[in-house]
Amino acid sequence: MSNAYREFEFDLPAALLSRLIAVLDAMNSAPLNQMGLDGVPEAQGVYQLFYDSKLVYIGKTDSEAGLRRRLERHAQKIQHRVGLQPGLVTYKAVRIFVFTAIDLETQLIAHYAKIGGSGWNNSGFGANDPGRKRDHTKIKATNFDALFPIDLDRPLESTFADCDTAGQALARLKLELPYNLRFENDGLSPRRPHPDLANAPVNLGGIAATTRNIVVAVTKALPAGWQATALRSHLLLYKETDETYPDAEILART
Repeated sequence: MSNAYREFEFDLPAALLSRLIAVLDAMNSAPLNQMGLDGVPEAQGVYQLFYDSKLVYIGKTDSEAGLRRRLERHAQKIQHRVGLQPGLVTYKAVRIFVFTAIDLETQLIAHYAKIGGSGWNNSGFGANDPGRKRDHTKIKATNFDALFPIDLDRPLESTFADCDTAGQALARLKLELPYNLRFENDGLSPRRPHPDLANAPVNLGGIAATTRNIVVAVTKALPAGWQATALRSHLLLYKETDETYPDAEILART
């Protein structure tokens, strides 16, 4: 073989992973809130979440659903959860300019899993609302929503005394809650409440403004055949009777 010829193979993904781990480990984390996210761009990259200084989640983003938007969504997800203190959740984020972060996420999870990290990965923490068809799915005990179910008894910031109908109260409640509240629509538009909700008068001035109290009072104001249900991750209010869901609490029925 000629001395003028050689073969060279460089493991670029491994080198990038090694350098990225060094960068992440050298960084300080910041609170996962609006102030802590100041300066984070809407760009592709990878990030870590910590709970009480312990690594619990590793994620990646692309340029369309960038770092800031994803972290803001997680900041909302951790609100109003039983047993979870949002103030203890912090993050680190690294923007990646050239290389895609798709493979890096899996490699980072594998690396930190060896030292006991990323317990919220594969727990449903980063998932969107799966929709009505998944409401009857039983979640595992290790699922994020099973570990930290929604808190129905937390005082709300909004007032509901000026809400005249069930529909108005539910619309206001839905805007404030950091988790999903789904209620039956009119069958024509997903944004328009069922006529029963739109027309049922309510008087919510004399009750403490918690999610449980508002939902129960609204349900009791409706005609027969309605059921309010609290799942571990979200709330339902549908025109149904005696419907059962796994790991759910029936808040009220009419």
